[in-house]
Amino acid sequence: MNIRSFAIAAAALLAASAAVAAPAMTGQSAKGPVLTDAKGMTLYTFDKDAGGMSNCVDACAQNWPPLMAASGAMAEGDYSVIKRADGSMQWAYKGKPLYLWSKDSKPGDTTGDGFKDIWHVAKP
Repeated sequence: MNIRSFAIAAAALLAASAAVAAPAMTGQSAKGPVLTDAKGMTLYTFDKDAGGMSNCVDACAQNWPPLMAASGAMAEGDYSVIKRADGSMQWAYKGKPLYLWSKDSKPGDTTGDGFKDIWHVAKP
């Protein structure tokens, strides 16, 4: 391999490693397609969130863990990153912050859908 070919291969490898996977995937549930985290757990939205801000903090965030974004995560497509009140970063889909539900026990569970009429599965 000559130096030019090596440089091109190294650049391609670097670009591939820098590529960020989407923060959520589409999974199947009894309610049809839903957004899931990397482990296949259903993601939810909260009606009390507004303007790209999370209103689920403290005890709420213990029951509804936010889908956290890594430092330096960047918006892509319908996904954006919002700053939480504590300064941490959270993924949002079409402007709505995303959460897990602590009572879901396996991929495909949707036990949080409709909780208190303010929590809903996140649909792709």
